[in-house]
Amino acid sequence: MTMDHQRFVLEVRGDWACFTRPEMKVERVSYDLITPSAARAVFEAIFYKPAVRWVVRRIEVLAPMRWMNLRRNEVASVVSTAKVQQAMKHGQGELALYVDEDRQQRAALLLRDVAYRLHADLIVRADRADPQPPPKFFAIFERRARKGQCVNQPYLGCREFAARWRLVDNLVAEPPPIAETRDLGWMLHDLDFSNPADPQPRFFRAQMNAGVVEVPAFDDQGVAR
Repeated sequence: MTMDHQRFVLEVRGDWACFTRPEMKVERVSYDLITPSAARAVFEAIFYKPAVRWVVRRIEVLAPMRWMNLRRNEVASVVSTAKVQQAMKHGQGELALYVDEDRQQRAALLLRDVAYRLHADLIVRADRADPQPPPKFFAIFERRARKGQCVNQPYLGCREFAARWRLVDNLVAEPPPIAETRDLGWMLHDLDFSNPADPQPRFFRAQMNAGVVEVPAFDDQGVAR
């Protein structure tokens, strides 16, 4: 019987990262390390189809946590959904944001020189419409990851913080994670899209043991709203 999932490992690095804590309403303050949802986004940026889903299982921290304070210019507003729907319906509309009129400065507490080893399962959905066998999907991801191909550029929390990645084939030959153990407190796990109109965040108590964070399943009892 063909297995419907396969584990893949990526080494991901970046000069800057910001995995914003949702409780910070105005200023951006990063979590101590990459969140499971941000890690999932890295895998999906390389390969994603409706027939598959990614489940992050483990995060290994390869570089000590370093911080940087920065003030950045940001746009205060977003284009409203109503304006987008109106433009789609009528073929025209006002969708522009004028930066000079809507600019504001915000402080950010960022991570710098980050490096992670991310373990995730590529799961092929049993109810998929695409009839391709699971090994076909596994081969597509492996080929794309090995060649450095992606659907969109993977990033580390914010789109301007591009990520560099490589596929890890042999864990035995890889350097160990940092030798640090600490309680990281409550961390964002992912969003619950049971109600697509109102997705809800879910959190877990993250514990780093010798540089490794084991990510619980999304429906685990320890994952809460």
